[in-house]
Amino acid sequence: MLEGMTDERWEPLSPEQVKDRLAGLAVPWWIAGGWALDLFIGRQTRAHDDIEIAAYRDDLDTLRAHLAGWDLFVAERGSLTPWREGPLHDGAHALWARERGRDVWQLEVLVEERRDGRWAYRRDPKIGLRARDVGRVTPEGIPYLRPEIQLLYKSKDPRPSDESDFITVLPHLDPAQRGFLAAALWTTSPGHRWLERLK
Repeated sequence: MLEGMTDERWEPLSPEQVKDRLAGLAVPWWIAGGWALDLFIGRQTRAHDDIEIAAYRDDLDTLRAHLAGWDLFVAERGSLTPWREGPLHDGAHALWARERGRDVWQLEVLVEERRDGRWAYRRDPKIGLRARDVGRVTPEGIPYLRPEIQLLYKSKDPRPSDESDFITVLPHLDPAQRGFLAAALWTTSPGHRWLERLK
């Protein structure tokens, strides 16, 4: 959620409700944030105040059309601005969404970058994967962002909930996932305190 926001009331959808609401969407999306890590583990590990999905920037028009009847706002620098027409500007990385007529927020959309079939970490585009490989799917059919990618995002100025998520998820990561996260942290934050635990 945004620091300093005055209109922050949330009644987030559940991951199952997000799956139902986005059924038939013709572009990829994934549950992100703390819920993505819980879906990876297979159980809810803590309370969640909101829910986020990740989607590629060049797919946002399709997503917006699918959410006809919803209000979408660009969330940046502590403020919310209605997103009505035209492409989302390059500096915007998050949208808050709610069904029209509701006065509480239900869903956040995190904007991912894709270049030449490759997902690019927005804080350092040298870090990336094949665009189609950034997610997994639960046995119930709910797509979620890979845990090593989600933890990479959480590694920047981690809050207590991010630290807790890292400690909870770490034992579940396989060597390849640990290796990806460690290599990314060595690139972006070579002195990061998580690196010692990833050895």
